[in-house]
Amino acid sequence: MGHLRQEVEPDEVGLDPKALARMDQHFAHQVDDGRLPGYLVAVSRHGRTAHLTAYGHRDIANRLPVETDTLWRMYSMTKPVTSVAALILMEEGRFGLDTPVADVLPAFADPRVYVDGSGPATRTRPARQPILVRHLLTHTAGLTFGFYHAHPVDALYREAGIESSVVPGTDLAQTCEAYARLPLQFEPGTQWNYSVATNVLGRVVEVVSGQDLDAFLAQRVFAPLGMTDAGLQVTPEQAPRLAELYGETGDGGIAPVPGLPLHGRPRLLSGSGGMVATAYDYHRFMEFLRRGGELDGTRLLAAGTVATMASNHLPGGADVRSYGSRVHRGPGKAGLGFGLGVSVVTDPGITQAPAVLGAYGWSGVATTTFWVDPHHDLTVQFLTQLRPSGSHSVYPELKRLVHEAVSG
Repeated sequence: MGHLRQEVEPDEVGLDPKALARMDQHFAHQVDDGRLPGYLVAVSRHGRTAHLTAYGHRDIANRLPVETDTLWRMYSMTKPVTSVAALILMEEGRFGLDTPVADVLPAFADPRVYVDGSGPATRTRPARQPILVRHLLTHTAGLTFGFYHAHPVDALYREAGIESSVVPGTDLAQTCEAYARLPLQFEPGTQWNYSVATNVLGRVVEVVSGQDLDAFLAQRVFAPLGMTDAGLQVTPEQAPRLAELYGETGDGGIAPVPGLPLHGRPRLLSGSGGMVATAYDYHRFMEFLRRGGELDGTRLLAAGTVATMASNHLPGGADVRSYGSRVHRGPGKAGLGFGLGVSVVTDPGITQAPAVLGAYGWSGVATTTFWVDPHHDLTVQFLTQLRPSGSHSVYPELKRLVHEAVSG
């Protein structure tokens, strides 16, 4: 077990203590008003944690506070970790960015692309090119989520029992085979659509490595980086530290909602959203990225690989708003490209919240988020457990408040 601790005063590393205090007050007010259960926020610069606040409750009913060793469902903040696992195998020469996914998972050998219609009347055509590993890493494979309700293929996912991202009662191999039987929304590599792609990538890791995903992550990522609590399940010893998951209610409050079945090893090992971890664990992961693939003398990736991961891979320098499918064309996607498992700021002048060119990171559905800012040598994470009913204002507010705190 590791505890994240403040290591230096903010002004020693060019952060404004008063601005950070305003940030704490802002989110504490949301807790006090019953809009957030509790939260942890950490800001580190030059590798040293300069601001760390835990406030509110991890379990409101039982009056259990948020602590530095609280365990959080990371949901989609799992995706960058799975992407790193794939890049480790890539550096070993096991496959490349342009390897067809069907070379590893034969079920994807003959993808078909949506043409028109819906339900039984859906018309498709053969894809002109294969789905490549790079398409999985960049969410340009043509896969989708059933919960979007924005395209006829989304409905086909729901009809196949894939309301969120998995087929209930199946394992990862079976769920990926279900994905492969469904048409793609678009020709691989021609649009961006956030999707189930990282689950497929997790299955690629399993087949290529010959290990279950949880074992590979434990041995090749978590243990080397000292992520002592991270995993795809919660042990009985860890269970008291796991934060309760909440959802927004119609009256503006919050109430407990069902979360991932983390007690006991899950049948489906999700590389897309199955990880649980502490702030200390994710700090270790961010530091590994910030330091270019190395941490405390252990190198998992070459610096060039991390630089490639954190570079925009959308064609022509496009951002997600312009290259994305219809559901992703809102103002919140402006100025953000996409790398290998992370979003990347490409144009700070048009982002919804203050941002810095080249900053990269990702968020989770329970309102967790992180980013690495290479320009300011800064890492930030914000952890809570709230599944909002719509878009949540935490992310732009957090980015604005951190931006105001960077004074040098």
